[in-house]
Amino acid sequence: MLQIRPVSELRNYNKVLDKVKKDNPVFLTKNGYGKFALIDIGDYDEFTTALELVTKLKKAEKSKHYNFDEIKGKLFS
Repeated sequence: MLQIRPVSELRNYNKVLDKVKKDNPVFLTKNGYGKFALIDIGDYDEFTTALELVTKLKKAEKSKHYNFDEIKGKLFS
């Protein structure tokens, strides 16, 4: 269930934090616009790990590609 609350509800932050669950972030608005996302620490860890992997894949995609058979031939010739 999508949880959207005004940032002013942080006055009772325990109430807001109790609503944050795994796979169920709470989004906070300020002046009617999305401003913050409160997420479970496990979700945060998964997000940063996935972001790190995507960054590495993009870097690898830009690098020179090698043919395995050519490398194998050079190593064992």
